[in-house]
Amino acid sequence: MGFDGLGLGPELLRAVAEEGYTEPTPVQREAIPIVLAGRDLLARAQTGTGKTAAFALPILSKLGQHAPGPRALILEPTRELAAQVETAIHDYARFTNLKTTVVYGGVGYGRQTDELRAGTDIVVATPGRLLDHLERGTLRLDKVQFLVLDEADRMLDMGFLPDVRRILDRCPRQRHTALFSATIPPQIETLIKWAMQNPQTIEIGARRTPAETVKHVIYPVSDSQKSDLLLQLLERVNYNSVLVFCRTKHGADRIAGLLKRANHAVAVLHSNRTQREREQALRGFRDGKFEALVATDIAARGLDIAEVSHVINYDVPQHPEDYIHRIGRTGRAEHSGDAFTIMTAEDSSHVFAIERFISQKIPRVKLENFDYKYTMLFEEGKPGAPKGFPGKARGARVHGGYHFAPGRRR
Repeated sequence: MGFDGLGLGPELLRAVAEEGYTEPTPVQREAIPIVLAGRDLLARAQTGTGKTAAFALPILSKLGQHAPGPRALILEPTRELAAQVETAIHDYARFTNLKTTVVYGGVGYGRQTDELRAGTDIVVATPGRLLDHLERGTLRLDKVQFLVLDEADRMLDMGFLPDVRRILDRCPRQRHTALFSATIPPQIETLIKWAMQNPQTIEIGARRTPAETVKHVIYPVSDSQKSDLLLQLLERVNYNSVLVFCRTKHGADRIAGLLKRANHAVAVLHSNRTQREREQALRGFRDGKFEALVATDIAARGLDIAEVSHVINYDVPQHPEDYIHRIGRTGRAEHSGDAFTIMTAEDSSHVFAIERFISQKIPRVKLENFDYKYTMLFEEGKPGAPKGFPGKARGARVHGGYHFAPGRRR
């Protein structure tokens, strides 16, 4: 079935064709008819499955013509996602007179306030700035007919669920609600029961294993040599662009400074950067001005960053799902990619949790001709190793328990 069989209007079909889309993705094929039918929707869908069009196209179709509002509200966890979704909706609505406004922090209120007062049909917003507008009286939600909670588990991770509840209290009880989330932890289940009415559930692209296009390995190292190993990896591997993930904003700033001192062209992305700085970082990374982007998990989901050849987890993610999201930033659109994770002894429990989650052992490798200091991690898999160090992966060809990764320039 093509888009013309989903019940969308001619203006939207024309916009979809202009975008170059011919066949709907699975989430679009299943979600669009549900939203058009006026049912609440619970979609368990990963980033990159086409879910923005899955909710935007039917909402635009149902809204029809411009009218006082806003009549649709879409909540996103980050400024970058909000900006991307607003851009996509603007493109889909190009042959209608519907208006969209994006609302997020880090910028002034002026333009947002002007657009809200002028009248808009759809608001795409982050929770904090949306609440600011509600408290200022520059926005009302009493006419909202369609509500979308996008990346709900990410909003939970960022501590936004109390704000989301406050926002939902301002919306009419009689509305159509769609919730998209890669995972459904208990707190999200509670929100679903409270905010939705008998939702129809779909599950698309649920992934507990990395994409086959991504080759991923772990580099065990002592904590004191993490930075040295990172520099050596960047020196020896011929990459097109590399995304380096850090656990904290301070850590991202520190690693970016380290790479700059080593003459790498680097940008930084985390929530303490101004919106202007964040936009410049993303634009420069996409355009090739920066060879490396050092980021927190703000860049792990949803962001439109194509053709990343390498991902390096400088810090091991604390949640297994985040590992899938992080390394999934490479190996996209049928391209191959490499993902490296630097592991210290204190990361062991998180690494083992990741391996349990994906049901596979991640190969351990050593970098050739790197002057390693001893760490107990090197005893992993050997007879008599400390409890908690698993054996090597079945069928792995190793030397002394480890693969050796040559310095390579491709």
